[in-house]
Amino acid sequence: MGVRNSRTTLVAALVILPLTLVGCGFGDDDAADRPGRAPAEEAATKARERVQAYLDAMIAKDVAAGRGQLCAPAQETFDTAATGPNGDFADHFTVTEAAITDVRPGAAGQEVSTSVTVKAGSRKGTRALLFTVTRSGADWCVTAEAPGGHTPQPSVTP
Repeated sequence: MGVRNSRTTLVAALVILPLTLVGCGFGDDDAADRPGRAPAEEAATKARERVQAYLDAMIAKDVAAGRGQLCAPAQETFDTAATGPNGDFADHFTVTEAAITDVRPGAAGQEVSTSVTVKAGSRKGTRALLFTVTRSGADWCVTAEAPGGHTPQPSVTP
């Protein structure tokens, strides 16, 4: 009889355990609750902050501040590329204006589209740059920069 009661107790515990775990939130598939995932609003805000800091560094020609916005793997190649002839911090041109035009989720993280106006001598031009920002541990950082960007999404009025 003792073996039967032990089995019954074991079966009851196994049936109740999943229900208890679900009640505690275990097994919840909401992306905002998963470790390493942030709510969409926080992700967009942090991405905007990181890219704005990078754009401000470009305008100020502050290489260290620009480097500080990048994820560790991107920092390895940054020092040489940033001050090279086509780098964001090259000596032969100045960034006169930079603005964020769009922020949206992308396949590899938050995608931040920008418009950057550059002056080299008497010539002036505006280029679109697309930054990818991801979460790295508890912080956010720029993982990539590429030519191009997204057209701003239309505003939705309620």
